Amino acid sequence: MKARRIFMSLCGVIICAISVGGFKHAALGVDPFQSLMAGLDHIVPDTLMSFGTLYMVVNAILLCFSLVADRKNIGLATFINLFLLGYITEFTMKLLQIWIPSPALWVRWIFLIVAIVVICFGSALYMTANLGVSTYDAVAIVLSGKWKLGQFRFVRIACDLVCVIAGCALFLFAGGSWSEIPTIAGIGTIITAFFMGPLIDWFNRKVAIPFLNKANKA
Repeated sequence: MKARRIFMSLCGVIICAISVGGFKHAALGVDPFQSLMAGLDHIVPDTLMSFGTLYMVVNAILLCFSLVADRKNIGLATFINLFLLGYITEFTMKLLQIWIPSPALWVRWIFLIVAIVVICFGSALYMTANLGVSTYDAVAIVLSGKWKLGQFRFVRIACDLVCVIAGCALFLFAGGSWSEIPTIAGIGTIITAFFMGPLIDWFNRKVAIPFLNKANKA
């Protein structure tokens, strides 16, 4: 049972990381946390720190917050996410840039649609395994559950808005133009922030939960 949960967590994080690479290559907007990471990535030069390392550093800082505030949300999957997601995303981006260096708009839309489906599937595996949450997810859980600052859904929306605004501000500060903002905070950001829930729930019911329950019957 535990081995199956670990397998689901590992596969879920890897699948999510690959999908984030697809989001970035589509350049039609990424999820709110990745909007923040995109802004930071433009501030920090690649010669100083790669995206994978930057992702790990930012999540390590968020991990420290969770360890101090409330450790119960931290588990094996948290560390799998922390150490793997950024580097797999970076690797996926480099491969896509080699294979399809300048995709047409319709190709970018295909990337976005596929990435949304894939990240929902990966999220369902990762969440159903229940071996801890990402350090970013833990922040909203702490603020709403432990600190009682509001209902989780509203606190999460507030956290997402802060990430998007901060990411756009950092992007512009680093020399990006307003016309490029939709590449990190666009239609893909809106979809991931507000409309992924039903698809994740469908993958939970149809794939992740039945797969986990097989371990109980074995």
